[in-house]
Amino acid sequence: MTALPFPLAPEPDDFARERGRLMFAGPVDFVKGVVAMSGLPPADRVEVCFAGRSNVGKSSLINALTGRKNLARASNTPGRTQEINFFSLGEARYVVDLPGYGFAEAPVATVRKWQELLKQYLQGRQTLRRAFVLIDSRHGVKSVDEEIMTLLDKSAVTFQVVMTKMDKLARPEREKNLDQTRAALAKHPAAYPEIVMTSSEKGDGIETLRAIIAGLE
Repeated sequence: MTALPFPLAPEPDDFARERGRLMFAGPVDFVKGVVAMSGLPPADRVEVCFAGRSNVGKSSLINALTGRKNLARASNTPGRTQEINFFSLGEARYVVDLPGYGFAEAPVATVRKWQELLKQYLQGRQTLRRAFVLIDSRHGVKSVDEEIMTLLDKSAVTFQVVMTKMDKLARPEREKNLDQTRAALAKHPAAYPEIVMTSSEKGDGIETLRAIIAGLE
């Protein structure tokens, strides 16, 4: 039997699960919101970033990972996250919440400014080990997602797809959108060859994602 391209990430073993749990159970603090490259904190630790089009569930996922209800502000208004927001996991990691891309209820000039800052960050941050690109399980990969994936290819930043809201649709529809996502990823050389399926509400995939982040060096 031929293995599927871009399989689902396996469940972590006990050691990896505990390492991830401990990292996210420790101090988690908001460091700063950045609106220009000159405001970035020192590049003194491994960092991961979360990217996703507006309303994909990015803030909810970060809150679920950290076990803090209001660490990243969730909102039903697309485009509310207007800065690159840095959170520290103790002294070991930065978790970076990137501005939502695609549709946003904001002036065109403001959206353009966010997108330019996003490009500069991805191309210029040496300590960035992986970008997690969030894809809504209900919709699969959209054209705006293709744009960010292409930018990550050009920036030589490894990215891993995290599919959100897996609890919101039935299995057949979820599998169809998963196959569509796999087909889209096959065109991107920077794509990490495993997908993580998550539900922030139900907790699915959260331990797996914690273990992945804790294992990056």
